[in-house]
Amino acid sequence: MNEKRVRKISNSLLLLTALIWGIAFVAQSAGMEHVGPWTFVFTRFILAAAVLFPVSKYIDRKNKKKAVKPAPLRLYITGGACCGLFLGIASITQQAGIKYTTAGKAGFITALYVIFVPVLAIFLKKKPQKKIWFCVLLGLAGLYLISVKDGFSIEKGDTLVMICAIVFSMQILSVDHFSVRVPNVVKLSDIQFFFAAVVGLIGMLIFESPDISAILSAIIPIAYAGILSSAVGYTLQIIAQKNTDPTVASLLMSLESVFAALAGWLLLHQTLSVRELIGCGIVMLAVVIAQLPSKRRDQA
Repeated sequence: MNEKRVRKISNSLLLLTALIWGIAFVAQSAGMEHVGPWTFVFTRFILAAAVLFPVSKYIDRKNKKKAVKPAPLRLYITGGACCGLFLGIASITQQAGIKYTTAGKAGFITALYVIFVPVLAIFLKKKPQKKIWFCVLLGLAGLYLISVKDGFSIEKGDTLVMICAIVFSMQILSVDHFSVRVPNVVKLSDIQFFFAAVVGLIGMLIFESPDISAILSAIIPIAYAGILSSAVGYTLQIIAQKNTDPTVASLLMSLESVFAALAGWLLLHQTLSVRELIGCGIVMLAVVIAQLPSKRRDQA
């Protein structure tokens, strides 16, 4: 199979991933009708961890046959714990925020992680491009139109989802740091899901009263978020990004915000005002500009 065809297939997989993630906002919204946010996060990620476990073991055996040098277990656990902690916190703030806002707005606000990642990378001594600061201002302008109401009040749900976008940026940087140090990234992702589930479990036992009948009532949204959005979505991302340009990959995955708005409109009959639609458009523009390649002079 030639390189062009492989890249085309990879881009199609990333587009499918964005679609899966976008619809997940609807599943998360529907799940909140039956269970609390902590319960949803716990059940979602423990299911994802269970689904990925045999895949992780298969890759370990395959790497062993190929004589790939293994990484120490402590590195997987350290990386998985770090990534999982951020993922768990990001997921609970997003899940709680969806209770007070629409799937479409949550999708667009979450997409701001594309801008936050290079900004937060400053603390890792990675200087962002100058255009990122313009994108931050553009994104904040869009967020103002989406979230700020009369009297300069911001809705509770939008604030929680904004926190999610910031924490999720930290999770992305953590994955970027640890994934290059291990040969089995699916194993890293699996351990990450386990620790994210632990975050949900602790909150569930403290703040909620889990009920098995309620969990069974929300089993379809939980299964979608756990199996498709988490296990399948992240696996597709890992596979596809190996064979395509990272800029194109980021742009395709950021389309989850568009799919979230469309899914919320089609499946939940949620609508956005003209002001909110304009704000969503500005946020999407900021996301796209942030990922466009910059012209750089070739260095000798």
